[in-house]
Amino acid sequence: MLETIMEWRNLEKTLLQVERNKGVGGVDGMQTDALRDYLSANYLQLRQEVLSGNYTPSRVKKVEIPKPQGGVRMLGIPTVINRLLQQAISQWLGQFYEPNFSMFSYGFRPGKNAHQAVIQAQSFLNEGKTQVIELD
Repeated sequence: MLETIMEWRNLEKTLLQVERNKGVGGVDGMQTDALRDYLSANYLQLRQEVLSGNYTPSRVKKVEIPKPQGGVRMLGIPTVINRLLQQAISQWLGQFYEPNFSMFSYGFRPGKNAHQAVIQAQSFLNEGKTQVIELD
């Protein structure tokens, strides 16, 4: 499975997704616009580290973001290399598990979002249903 996930074709597709998502760099400071050059120069080494079990993910950068009602929320920002690998694994596995999810499951699903979940919950309430379950 990891061999397929780490194939250049899959990582190239994943790279496009990470570049589109943008986002800030993690603890290493590398930004998404530098990832393509990094991958071009280091693909074989990265692939070997992952396949041999010697890849060690970098620490996550801790950032505090303010909450609208006061206080702060902690946010962990992975390095763009870790994001690439996480996305590659998720993208590959998704083709197998995504078809088995309920059509009413909205969290972290392609093409679904929290606003759609609220609309669906409201629709259920309008149908007379009285309970909504939210799992995290």
